[in-house]
Amino acid sequence: MEIRSFEDTDTEAVVALWSAAGLTRPWNDPHEDVRRKQTVQPEMFFVAEDSGRIVGAVMAGYDGHRGWINYLAVGDDQRGTGLGRALVERAEGALLALGCPKVQLQVRPDNTGVVDFYEHLGYAPYEAVSMGKRLIED
Repeated sequence: MEIRSFEDTDTEAVVALWSAAGLTRPWNDPHEDVRRKQTVQPEMFFVAEDSGRIVGAVMAGYDGHRGWINYLAVGDDQRGTGLGRALVERAEGALLALGCPKVQLQVRPDNTGVVDFYEHLGYAPYEAVSMGKRLIED
């Protein structure tokens, strides 16, 4: 098992992994999300590869104030192996190396199964209203 930086040739496998994990949404084109990440801190996009197969992925980013973790996905056959933790730790390490003081993430209301996972890694819910505005329609 190797955790490494994303490469363009990983795109289809990563999108398939995200889809299988239930992370994609009709209003977000995952191929566009990959393309966009390749233009902003591409070194903060990691994949886990096992015997030539992509079995995990995570995106991270830092805006100078807070770090973010997005699109963490692990293949069904890899759940419970520590791979999710390893991907989060890789993202956190990359953020820390940039001087990032705090990392945040969002969990969709229908993805409650991962809340325990994140709490086990030291993440805690905080009170905030998450708001967004679409500037480019996919």
